[in-house]
Amino acid sequence: MTPLIDTHTHLYLDEFQHDMEAMIQRVQQHGISRCYLPAINSKTHEAMLSLEASHPETCIAMMGLHPCYVKENYLEELNKVEQWLTKRKFAAIGECGLDFYWDKTFVKEQYLALEQQIEWAIAYQLPIVLHTRNATQETIDVIAKHVSRGLTGIFHCFGGSLEEAKQITDMGFYLGIGGVVTYKNAGLDLLMKDIDLKHVVLETDSPYLTPVPHRGKRNESTYLAIVNEKLAAIKGITAEEVAAITTQNALTIFEGLQP
Repeated sequence: MTPLIDTHTHLYLDEFQHDMEAMIQRVQQHGISRCYLPAINSKTHEAMLSLEASHPETCIAMMGLHPCYVKENYLEELNKVEQWLTKRKFAAIGECGLDFYWDKTFVKEQYLALEQQIEWAIAYQLPIVLHTRNATQETIDVIAKHVSRGLTGIFHCFGGSLEEAKQITDMGFYLGIGGVVTYKNAGLDLLMKDIDLKHVVLETDSPYLTPVPHRGKRNESTYLAIVNEKLAAIKGITAEEVAAITTQNALTIFEGLQP
């Protein structure tokens, strides 16, 4: 079986502290070769980088500012991101983007923070990993202005319409698909019938969005196999075929490895 790649997982959060080593062992034993760790804000950088340092073959860090943490001090937070970017190489800029679901107090600042992180992605020639909630089209509109400059990346936890999916894939971006595809009423399973897997990467967004049948419990990268199997059932192909395609996509976006 082709090793799977979890393109978006927060394995460094407090939810994993009591069984971190056992959990990482499970991940490795279940054929997950890489886990890409998106940044959130400066309060979690240390934990993320510590996990990467202790498991460098499995855990690979990104750097960025999550839109839900764009507040009054966002310029200070962005400054800390920039400092890290000057110190070492990261897998991607992210997660960043727009989130108009929880709080719209800092919409203007979210746009400014996203534009800054786009500039860093282009300058450092890194993919960008995008968080969008209640803001998919708005994020597409921002990204579209920069694609001609070489910007590429992933719309993490895609949950938009088929039209939005087409706009995203036409720009050369990938769709991050995780546990939501197993939810009966989410509709993502139906949408995926019309989306070519050449545009898809797998993710868990652990510890969130746990797939069925574990919904309600903590998510972890081990459960990526469930997402892989669900996509195989939707497409009417083998789990191995899904693994081969999505793993290659992940290697292409993060490491520039072409088939």
